[in-house]
Amino acid sequence: MTDDEIFAAIADERRRLADLAATFTDEQWATASLCDGWSCRDVMAHLLVPLVVSIPVAGLAMLRARGNFHRANLTMAAKVKVTYPDLPTALRDKADTRFTPPGRQGPRAPLTDIIVHGLDIRRPLGIAATTPPDRTRVVLDFLVDPVSTNMFGKVPSSTVRWVSTDLDWAAGDGPVVEGPAESLLLALTGRPAGMAELAGEGLQELT
Repeated sequence: MTDDEIFAAIADERRRLADLAATFTDEQWATASLCDGWSCRDVMAHLLVPLVVSIPVAGLAMLRARGNFHRANLTMAAKVKVTYPDLPTALRDKADTRFTPPGRQGPRAPLTDIIVHGLDIRRPLGIAATTPPDRTRVVLDFLVDPVSTNMFGKVPSSTVRWVSTDLDWAAGDGPVVEGPAESLLLALTGRPAGMAELAGEGLQELT
């Protein structure tokens, strides 16, 4: 996919998640996501942070958190929940924003962000993601690329061979870890939720 195609995919994924979240009940909003300590509402607010919080404000939050990104992220997400109580509408309105984080990650990073955090919300609610295969491949390629090392608390990916059983994709050398692409995404980003769906000798490397 070209950068323009990835940006279009990001916008579409944001709109799809916004449309889904607009139907949530209070109970669903309060459901614990796959992100430790975060509800589904917290994750939605986090997805909006880079789209509505300016770089100076984000920098100030980092200073106040003494460089602790997680703490700064919590603070910014909490403020976004207050400022934008209708999170689905806000995410839909900002869907076309072409934000990319500093560095060489490019649009693959925000595509990974929306797809993985979409799983963080959908999985606990029992809602299928139905992510198009070309987008899933881009995210998997990004997660095994060393440039993505600091994203999502991801696990080291270079010691095993990752093989998707439902998508034409594989990467890496070493003992095999195989399973559905969605489960590989979760494992590569340090989420245990998909581990039961994976198999292979390489699982020992992950645990």
